[in-house]
Amino acid sequence: MMDKINTSVLIIYTGGTIGMKQNPQTGALSPFNFQQIEDEVPELSKFGFNLHTISFEPPIDSSDITPDFWSKLALLIGENYDRYDGFVVLHGTDTMSFTASALSFMLEGLGKPVVLTGSQLPIGMLRTDGKENLISAVEIAAAQKNGQPMVPEVTIFFENRLYRGNRTTKHNAEHFNAFRSDNYPYLAEAGITIKYNFPFIHYATDSQELRVHTELNPNIGVIKLFPGIQPELVRSIINTKGLQAVVLETYGSGNSLSQPWFLELVGQATRNGIVMLNVTQCKAGSVDMDKYENGLVLKNIGVVSGFDITFEAAVAKLMFLMGKGLRGDNLACELTKSISGEITLH
Repeated sequence: MMDKINTSVLIIYTGGTIGMKQNPQTGALSPFNFQQIEDEVPELSKFGFNLHTISFEPPIDSSDITPDFWSKLALLIGENYDRYDGFVVLHGTDTMSFTASALSFMLEGLGKPVVLTGSQLPIGMLRTDGKENLISAVEIAAAQKNGQPMVPEVTIFFENRLYRGNRTTKHNAEHFNAFRSDNYPYLAEAGITIKYNFPFIHYATDSQELRVHTELNPNIGVIKLFPGIQPELVRSIINTKGLQAVVLETYGSGNSLSQPWFLELVGQATRNGIVMLNVTQCKAGSVDMDKYENGLVLKNIGVVSGFDITFEAAVAKLMFLMGKGLRGDNLACELTKSISGEITLH
């Protein structure tokens, strides 16, 4: 049994819709004081946990998230790691998958739950989804069995389901089920009880100390293919000063156009040490550059397979690995390895 009195959870409010409250006079939304979170969500007190809150000042709109923010958040978790059994990060939905992906790489040796959640409607509104998301996220962050945390990963909880954070993508701007994890099963589902999908949760085989990485290198570019893409656009991105890697968003199972100008520009980039990471535009499925001729030509000129990685995780993984000083072939090699369950290797 879990000792509720001694179970502690830190709630970190970074910003986002969930922390907004509507002014009854003006109707305008503004952040409320998260030190009084139990006044807004009195159900939390029924858990009997030791709940504490920290708020970013000022709160950050998730559209303004930067790698520096990820470093501050990772350090904050690291500084409080020994004091709490789990962490809940309240975050705007627009870039939540990017942040969850980044934290999954930056928190090496993580052995406690870090659950990101938010809402589509402010917590102060009558029909808000924020209360249910927050309550369930806290319960999951505190959940233990035989003295061990149930989900010692960076996750996202939204609309009754818990997902591995670096496998998620925001797919809906209007519905409460805002996130999907098309290439990896959900880790838990909240109904009358919370049912955990144990075979798909990562448990470390040995005890590790948390190591927080804060160095990130954002010198990457993105090329999303579309019919009619022009050489000038591709050339301008590849020739960006300081560029070290590109996320190449291709069609289907990793296919691209086969026009000579495109292959020459991409080949020139790889020869110059710029790593080109092939990520499919499809939300589900994996890159397989051996499947079609238009994928094989990319493989032959040095493009690296992203397998079934999400775009969000690809961006964060590149910044993380480049922040460790990896370049060229060394970077390309590490991209083909799973760091924290972000890709499926057969």
